Amino acid sequence: MEVIMNNSFWLITTEQLKGKLWFKDEEDYKVGMNYVAILSSTSPVSVLAFILMSNHVHFVVEGSYSEVSVFIGRFKSLYSQYSSHKYSDKELLRNNSVDIRPVSLTDESLLRAIAYVQMNSVAANICIQASGYPWGTGDAFFRVSPSAGKPLGSYRVLECRKMLHSKISLPKDYIVDNRGFVLPESYVQVKFVESVFRTPKRMMAFLLNSSKIKSHPEKNPKFSDMLLLSTLRELCQSAFGVKDFSNLDYNQKADALRILRYRFFSDSKQISRVTGLDIEVVDKLLDSFYLQDR
Repeated sequence: MEVIMNNSFWLITTEQLKGKLWFKDEEDYKVGMNYVAILSSTSPVSVLAFILMSNHVHFVVEGSYSEVSVFIGRFKSLYSQYSSHKYSDKELLRNNSVDIRPVSLTDESLLRAIAYVQMNSVAANICIQASGYPWGTGDAFFRVSPSAGKPLGSYRVLECRKMLHSKISLPKDYIVDNRGFVLPESYVQVKFVESVFRTPKRMMAFLLNSSKIKSHPEKNPKFSDMLLLSTLRELCQSAFGVKDFSNLDYNQKADALRILRYRFFSDSKQISRVTGLDIEVVDKLLDSFYLQDR
């Protein structure tokens, strides 16, 4: 792709991991959110909108192309170090490619990019409205009341370091959600984004007409990857007496996948992400359940 070096707005998209997840539980998402806050505070790049999905991330940012490249590289590096320490997976993001493309105010591609990012969780059928998804800027714009939380300055130094997984100090007026992550409103360019959309109604029009929604017309919400992964772990222990899905035999895996499909209406793509199995293997296991003589 030809890079327009004088364009200051960019849409960043990481390749969707196949059979793996960036974020496996709530702690992972909180760490990811706090790393965005850290990078926003320590980088010349301005964050306009972002979302952390289970197997990929999106950002809309302002800065030079080189600054933006460093920004997403540092984010991947920080999260890779955390993931490697927690899950012993040093290869998680090593070959995860990144697409950085310019967007502009003049042709409204910036507004469409922000809407696209905001609606990722809705398109994935995780929630009905963007504001219902906490891992990003879904609820950051045109708020009627301020977000609930405590200023970062009210925490002790060691508490901050433990929560942020970093020794870097952030501004004391940053607001921390009661779940333990810095709220995007503390550092995202909220006023600028609201000014380019002008009114909540106009922003809603862009959200509802987002290409992300048009390419995913389903309306029924489904359960998150995080919930499925947690359920799968519990299922392995309670039903089969093992700690990990990989320890199940072939028939047990088929049973477990059948339960996920019918309890949570999961498709093969989602089951593949949660289990780490190729989609072809997932389909084969699901098919084998029905071919068994029961």
